[in-house]
Amino acid sequence: MPRKTHTEKKGERSGTRTETRTHRPKPKIDFTVDALDYKNVNLLRTFVTDAGRILPRKYTGLPAHYQRALNRAIKRARQMLLMK
Repeated sequence: MPRKTHTEKKGERSGTRTETRTHRPKPKIDFTVDALDYKNVNLLRTFVTDAGRILPRKYTGLPAHYQRALNRAIKRARQMLLMK
């Protein structure tokens, strides 16, 4: 006879936390999209790890359009050999 896999009712979970999650605070962005330029290497280095990987939005906290501009600027700076 097959086992019953879903014995719990919908909406009820065993072991759920009673406290609510605290939301991540919004980052204070102190630069504009114009500052995200491939020539601004000092700013771009703050968003790159020591191994050279670009930090994701989860860690940078940037809005999506800023993150896309950041990725574009970092890749252009690498292409121009301004950063590794």
